[in-house]
Amino acid sequence: MRQLILDTETTGLNARGGDRILELGCVELVNRRLTGNNLHFYINPERDSDPGALAVHGLTTEFLSDKPKFAEVIDQFRDFIQDADLIIHNAPFDIGFLDAEFALLGLPPVSMHCGEIIDTLAQAKQMFPGKRNSLDALCDRFGISNAHRTLHGALLDSELLAEVYLAMTRGQESLVIDMLGEAQAGGDTHAPRVALDSLELVVIAASDDESTAHEAVLDDLDKALKGASVWRLEPAPATVEQTA
Repeated sequence: MRQLILDTETTGLNARGGDRILELGCVELVNRRLTGNNLHFYINPERDSDPGALAVHGLTTEFLSDKPKFAEVIDQFRDFIQDADLIIHNAPFDIGFLDAEFALLGLPPVSMHCGEIIDTLAQAKQMFPGKRNSLDALCDRFGISNAHRTLHGALLDSELLAEVYLAMTRGQESLVIDMLGEAQAGGDTHAPRVALDSLELVVIAASDDESTAHEAVLDDLDKALKGASVWRLEPAPATVEQTA
């Protein structure tokens, strides 16, 4: 399972109004493991940043003047995201800018090149309704240090979001994925396998005392319900359609 944590920095907030991407960062996860195979570009947006945006990212027109234009990095970016799931905080914002850049080059939207697009902001709002769910707020909530984040940066923010995403999704399902990832990473194709259909499962029947105690509990439930509890209802006999 290959996932990419993605972030952009832009000249402003309005892609439709002509604002452009000036930094792009992707951090790779494979089976929920950081691989170190990241992608990062500073990009010449061919325009100045709005003062508010410049205060956020600090990337001046002079600094970006000798950097590649988006058209010069698009092929490398498309190859990198091919079929991978994209994990983005406030995905509509970044995807809107990427789609605008793709459209300027006559290319179909980003979703045509990647797998699923996952919005961690939407996930966070479901997990923590009514609370602040900015990247900084989530770092504080999950105990992830962001002391080194004085300005926004696409690669730094992607690295922080990777830690936040792993913390947000660290449940039973992810633990299974972690185990699968370790097994695949080991590459031991000769490990012994257990034929489950050959196992004889031991069935331990309840003793008379245990059966009596169980019936007493069911009696109490029946009295409370004023009827038979679900554990005393016999399953309906299978119909012809069910057995066919």
